[in-house]
Amino acid sequence: MIVLDTNALMMPVECNVRLFEELDRVLAGTVDASDYVAPEAVREELAKLADGAGAEATAASVGQDLLDRCSVRDTEADYADDAVLELATDDDATHAVTNDKPLKRRLLDAGVPVISLRGRNKLGITQP
Repeated sequence: MIVLDTNALMMPVECNVRLFEELDRVLAGTVDASDYVAPEAVREELAKLADGAGAEATAASVGQDLLDRCSVRDTEADYADDAVLELATDDDATHAVTNDKPLKRRLLDAGVPVISLRGRNKLGITQP
């Protein structure tokens, strides 16, 4: 299970990243479409951001569309970062995807490998 956070789903617009192609590349094709998950709190955060205006709203709207390729799961946590951490520390989780530096640190401290932006528009894995 690969857990995606809000900014991961906004990367295609904000960072010109072909998200699922890049994830397939860095994970060497070992993941299928059913492995991608996001917490309900991420869906809610994307909806709030998409209601705004400008580039961030456009990126969030694209993120909402990409969410269709993920399984959305309920968590105990209401705050998106806490919900990502909750899912990512589940025994079925193998990686989390985020560019959020504080969340990345929390995930690495919890022993979760993190996929994030490396360079201009490529993803890479950071091991804990």
